[in-house]
Amino acid sequence: MRKDMIRKIITGAAVFALAAGFAGCSQPAEQTESTGSSDGEVKTIAIIQQIDNGAFTDMREGFKARMLESGLNVEFKEMNAQGDAATLQSYVQNAVDEGVDLIATIATPATQAVVSAGTDIPNVFIAVSDPVSAQVLTSMDAPDKNSTGTQNPIPVEKIFTTAEALTPGIQTYGMLYTEAQPNSVSTCEQAKAYLDGAGIKYVERTVSSSADVQQAAQSLLSECDALFIPNDATIQDAMPVVVEAAAAAKKPVYGSSAVMPASGALASIAISDTEIGAASADMAVEILNGKPVSEVPAQAVEATITTVNKATADSLGVTVPADMEVEYVGE
Repeated sequence: MRKDMIRKIITGAAVFALAAGFAGCSQPAEQTESTGSSDGEVKTIAIIQQIDNGAFTDMREGFKARMLESGLNVEFKEMNAQGDAATLQSYVQNAVDEGVDLIATIATPATQAVVSAGTDIPNVFIAVSDPVSAQVLTSMDAPDKNSTGTQNPIPVEKIFTTAEALTPGIQTYGMLYTEAQPNSVSTCEQAKAYLDGAGIKYVERTVSSSADVQQAAQSLLSECDALFIPNDATIQDAMPVVVEAAAAAKKPVYGSSAVMPASGALASIAISDTEIGAASADMAVEILNGKPVSEVPAQAVEATITTVNKATADSLGVTVPADMEVEYVGE
């Protein structure tokens, strides 16, 4: 039987099983997938995330693709808590009880949940913005809590200088974020420090869930000239309602993830989500091959991509300077 036909059959069966799982329980189902070489001991990797969005999908797929390239014989157990904290804790405990070989976590909440569990199973995280502040390690150079991975520092100053180039004259920024997410709080603190130094005003709103985002965005837009959205999984999940409110108010949205302009934000400066997933996979390979976590330093993956939504720019009458190197979406 041809490989592509087998793949279709397996995919169809997985979709049917997943649908049946949703029909039979309120918690999202786990997914298991095997890949890599057929030779050697199978290494089981639990991939855990609190919520899903376009950026996290790219990170996860970048991680898996690089693991496939490594030649290791691996099995993935993918767990998405779909925003529910109790489910996230349950998934972490499941991975620990099953005795997986490694836990890969996407973003800060999932990583904190694994570190808090105190397991001896190694953890490799993908895209934690401030690992030290999040207390998942004490030192980037010498991880000490059986957890290491990639950091995605947000280039706050570059985002605001890009905003000034695209939409000059902004007097007040609005910041929308989830107060319970340390990465979002840390980024907004950096943003406030920069704006204070530049003499630019700001207002802010916090939310506790995606259900609060639309009203908070509308309220915030009545008090500011532009929105700044940090690396916040809850807000990112609700970006369509944010950009809808901003479009109605004819005000730009600046983001910190490459997928935000794809949802309609005017611009962002961000990392390649696929590449940061791959970088974490390289670290996972070292650990699975026997290197202690403490000897695999955490890595900062710098943001290099300026993305602009062409349709949003046109609707706002924004002209991108000829000397600004950008990648366009929404054309």
